[in-house]
Amino acid sequence: MPTPTVTPKPGFSAEEECQALRKAMKGFGTDEKALINCVTGMSNSQRQEVAVVYKTMFGKDLIEDIKSEISGDFEDTIVALFLKPAFYDAKCLNKAMKGLGTDDRVLVEIMCSRNNSEIAAIKEAYKKEYKQTLEEAIKGDTSGDYERLLVSLCQGAREEKPADAALAAADAQKLYEAGEKTTGTDESTFNYIMALRSYDQLRATFREYKKITGHEFLKAIQKECSGNVERTLAGVFKVAIDPVMFFADCLHKSMAGAGTDEDRLIRVVVSRSEIDLGDIKEAFRGAYGGTLAKWIRDDVRGDFRRALLGVVKE
Repeated sequence: MPTPTVTPKPGFSAEEECQALRKAMKGFGTDEKALINCVTGMSNSQRQEVAVVYKTMFGKDLIEDIKSEISGDFEDTIVALFLKPAFYDAKCLNKAMKGLGTDDRVLVEIMCSRNNSEIAAIKEAYKKEYKQTLEEAIKGDTSGDYERLLVSLCQGAREEKPADAALAAADAQKLYEAGEKTTGTDESTFNYIMALRSYDQLRATFREYKKITGHEFLKAIQKECSGNVERTLAGVFKVAIDPVMFFADCLHKSMAGAGTDEDRLIRVVVSRSEIDLGDIKEAFRGAYGGTLAKWIRDDVRGDFRRALLGVVKE
């Protein structure tokens, strides 16, 4: 069973939480510590209830009140915690595609890692918030093999049946013949197998591929593809093999080297907090030395750091 770090608060009272939030923001200045403790101590569904009750009690929008009191990465973190998961993913995708240029890392991370029901919810949220479909947005912002691969993933139609050994052997042979066995690459074969097959099926296929070639299919992706197509196919491969390690790697990349990718750090911590962030913490420690909490303490400061640590719970 996956291990979350944020779970529903026992003895929860929306009215009491609203009073605590109001007290933290009322008057001159903000009690940031109280705000963090309150928000990170509830589950997302409890926060949704609090937002409704807050407006009923005080005639004011809770998120607008929060935005008027705090700013920067701290504000982004707290506001993200109040968004329903599908709406938060939709917001991240929209931001990644809005304006000049595209933040392809966001598209790859979200589209490669969400399951069918999550993709369906994201598409519904995207249409509601931005008055166009997610597929339309992707088509307007990407092109070529990369566009086709993202559109395939956007269907949220990945098979969910157990692995079939004969199919795995057949698909492995198709992948080999579409790539390493020949000159050039038949990206359409890579696309349909990687976007359609269940993760169980893909793992079985990757094992068969290794029997044929003596190396992992990831090596074939890196050899045969490039740019965003390579990154997307590699993302699907890594999620199929070990989704927990995929997100641990995302967190590491957000903090390693000079500077911090705050958006990515917030996105992974918030989006995985009620799913498997506890497991991601363990994988992170094993792979990169030091706890996730220590990396966060060393990399960011102030209330932003305290908010992230409130979610990480360490």
